[in-house]
Amino acid sequence: MAHRLRCAPLARYISSASSPSTSKIPLLWNTETESADAITTVQLLSWGRGSSGQLGGATEEIRLYPSPVASLILPSKFHLCPFPGRLPPSNPPDIAASPPSVEVGISCGLFHSSILIDGKLWIWGKGDGGRLGFGHENPATVPTLNPNLDCIQSIALGGLHSIALTALGEVFTWGYGGFGALGHSVYHRELLPRMVKGVGNEKICHIATGGTHTAAITDLGLAFHDKLDDEGDGRLGLGAVRGPNEGALSIPSKVKALPVPVAAVSCGGFFTMALTKEGQLWNWGANSNYELGRGDKGGGWKPQAIPSLQDVHFIQIASGGYHSLALTDEGKVLSWGHGGHGQLGHYSNQNQKVPIVVEALAEERIVYIACGGSSSAAITDKGKLYMWGNAKDCQLGVPGLPEIQPFPVEVKFLTEDDGLGPHHVLSVSIGASHAMCLVSRPFLDVPQNAGGTSSCISGTIGIESF
Repeated sequence: MAHRLRCAPLARYISSASSPSTSKIPLLWNTETESADAITTVQLLSWGRGSSGQLGGATEEIRLYPSPVASLILPSKFHLCPFPGRLPPSNPPDIAASPPSVEVGISCGLFHSSILIDGKLWIWGKGDGGRLGFGHENPATVPTLNPNLDCIQSIALGGLHSIALTALGEVFTWGYGGFGALGHSVYHRELLPRMVKGVGNEKICHIATGGTHTAAITDLGLAFHDKLDDEGDGRLGLGAVRGPNEGALSIPSKVKALPVPVAAVSCGGFFTMALTKEGQLWNWGANSNYELGRGDKGGGWKPQAIPSLQDVHFIQIASGGYHSLALTDEGKVLSWGHGGHGQLGHYSNQNQKVPIVVEALAEERIVYIACGGSSSAAITDKGKLYMWGNAKDCQLGVPGLPEIQPFPVEVKFLTEDDGLGPHHVLSVSIGASHAMCLVSRPFLDVPQNAGGTSSCISGTIGIESF
């Protein structure tokens, strides 16, 4: 995947944001142009349980439905950042022939959240362990610019840690390192982002992380894991062989047992999935809840392709705590694994031994999928958002649902109170008890303290064009 530095001051940004409960939603990014036809209004919305400030609303609260956190005024041809589990586009844009484009992405961790805007990282939520990367453990209840990182291309938040990939192919991690997920050869807190070494001269092009382990892919298609000693479930794919100095250290180690180059990876609770450039799915790790989709509970460290999916081409994979989703190039969603909270979408709370299509979405063309710990989401090519699974903490964004929601329901967005019209959902991310999404809006008043005037969307961006 081609990279470019997007660190030029293309826009004005605010170092911290005020509460969205005020009359104006805070503006995090404002593209400097006088042409209304050249800009697009995008909003960040959040919902669920925000007991640690992860909703970004300046208070510890529960949001029953998606509510605005911040607004962005972006160039009309902006892109979504690369994100874990998604294959890169088959026909990437010609970087030399096109002007620099702003890239935007979101990620939810266990109790923290982030948005990435043109290489700048805004992060908020619980701060213990240093997971926010500010040099201390204090929380942040509103989106706050992290001054310790720049030129970031991709972001992934884990349980107690965070990971970022720069445009130069460098990986930075920070937060609690007790599970070995930071890759710094030690088990302790990192309060500031620190570059991961130990992959030689390899340039990283893709990252992913789960609750306790991290994965990265080089531009040669080689997969690395931040290694955890005694990983009895096999989630790292490294086998039982240990070399010198490998004992109880957390260091990136190559997954040598993977026989094919891969282009995307996703980390579940105790298992890992990877996609080849051709869209073939491989996985390894724990399988006590059929997370690997092999028809039995036989797991282990050795990567294997799922037998029933040999002829299926996938473009995205997503991993939850104990379940998995996969998106085909035809827009169909398959799910398997643990179904105790309805997260598989098959109208039951039963486990699923092998991947099967989520029939409730069969009439839709899905372009984006996401997993939380025990919930799931999908976005259609029309910009509609569906969610299902664990609704105990209102993380599905639909008031009145039972705690177990076993089939997809469409998330409706409030419009009667602001008169701003429909939402077109661009991306979604799910944590343990909260979720966020990016939406484009037809009209939006720019906050007066950020400058600018009302704008009209001149176009929307689909997932295929990031």
